[in-house]
Amino acid sequence: MKLSGAAAVAYFGKPDPQSTGLLIYGQDAMRVALRRQEVILALIGPEGEGEMRLTRMQGADLRKDPALLMDAMKSQGFFPGPRVAFVEDATDTLTAAVTEALKDWRPGDAQIVVTSTSLTTKSSLVKIFDAHPTARSVGIYDDPPSREEIEATLRKSGLTEIGREAMNDLLTLAKELDPGDFRQTVEKIALYKWGDTTPLSAADVAAMAPATTEAEIDDVLDAVAEGRGAAVGQLMRRLEGQGVAPVTLCIFAMRHFRLLHALAVDPRGPASYRVRGPRKDRIIRQAQEWGLRRLEDAVSLIVETDLTLRSASRAPAMAVMERALIRLAMMKR
Repeated sequence: MKLSGAAAVAYFGKPDPQSTGLLIYGQDAMRVALRRQEVILALIGPEGEGEMRLTRMQGADLRKDPALLMDAMKSQGFFPGPRVAFVEDATDTLTAAVTEALKDWRPGDAQIVVTSTSLTTKSSLVKIFDAHPTARSVGIYDDPPSREEIEATLRKSGLTEIGREAMNDLLTLAKELDPGDFRQTVEKIALYKWGDTTPLSAADVAAMAPATTEAEIDDVLDAVAEGRGAAVGQLMRRLEGQGVAPVTLCIFAMRHFRLLHALAVDPRGPASYRVRGPRKDRIIRQAQEWGLRRLEDAVSLIVETDLTLRSASRAPAMAVMERALIRLAMMKR
């Protein structure tokens, strides 16, 4: 039986204990691993592995000895409770062994969980699980997680009261981060909100969101746009140490000040620009403080700096960029 969408998300959190088995496949190893961990935890509980109710085997080992899966499925341990026979890195070469195990499965046997990063919807192993009446298969794709998946992750972390803006920010984060990083971020937010009964806000999400190079470039541009020229040098040294190129800084500066110019012309700003959490109010305030005329001068200065950086000038590029940013900060004052 093939599962997808909301049905797959629900099954990962609450798998059928009477099911014969589950196949999870997809190109992203992290996504597959996270779903496999979730399912196995739901089936045998947090103590299952310690009580030896989980048997792991590699696909290559099963290919050499096809009886391994049958033995793991039928064997009884010392501890009572549901059991799982887990096959990792499966390929179509295991179709015969898995098919035999699915045919011989009886109630009370260990549930079969198979994962793979090399199968497609046309693979013979996928077709076996799709056609089986009591087994399931789920394809994991590189699409951003759905709202249902994000809400399920939040519930598991104990986050139930979430403001609308905070949810929008989390949806944006889920698209930007890898699945593992997003889950860690949600867990960090849950710890941050421990004992706090107020709804999760956009400011809470922004405080716990992982720092990125782009975020640190935003810090420099905020310092420039707010006239804090003394902070520019230290922030520039940090970015230079991370290997950020002067031309990259210039591109980001141009984008930032063009946005401020657009906001100064039209308070609604460009509809295509998305900004997360409290930075929206900060940028609007910057545009109001600069005014249209000074923003036009700022854009002209950035264009001139960009031409210098891309020319045959022998001037140190990072020094040229730093001088331009300090000049911009002085223009604000």
